[in-house]
Amino acid sequence: MGLRNSHPKLYPGDILEFPGNSYFSHFGVYYGERDGVPYVAHLTIRDSDTKLLLFGRAINAAVKLDPLDVVGKKYKVRNYLDDKHPPRDFYVLIQPEIDEIMTKPITFDILFNNSEHQATMLRYGVKKSEQIEKVYSKIVPTWKDLFEKKKI
Repeated sequence: MGLRNSHPKLYPGDILEFPGNSYFSHFGVYYGERDGVPYVAHLTIRDSDTKLLLFGRAINAAVKLDPLDVVGKKYKVRNYLDDKHPPRDFYVLIQPEIDEIMTKPITFDILFNNSEHQATMLRYGVKKSEQIEKVYSKIVPTWKDLFEKKKI
């Protein structure tokens, strides 16, 4: 049985998580099929800007539509805010937004505008990044301690 068969059925507007390195996953929104090929809309950084990511920010980012297989072979559906925020209508709201946003340059920011923020914004109209909140919750208390001890 191939990996493909183990994937759940996808619906346009689903948030997909592609596991990345140990810290961050990449997120996209399932766009549907064109000529039998499934596509994902995702916030991506133009190749030449990768080094800027060291600073957590890339000016030259864009939302692109790529075939699912190109974005990643391994993924899972992560509609994790469905119980808190009703998903918006794909054909009425999400698809037109994706089509429009693809024409605009976007600043990628690891803390405030990463691929997960972009995906939740499209699906729910709400920006959220659990992975950043997890990292933050580890970093911030440490900073706070140091600050209170006047180390920084």
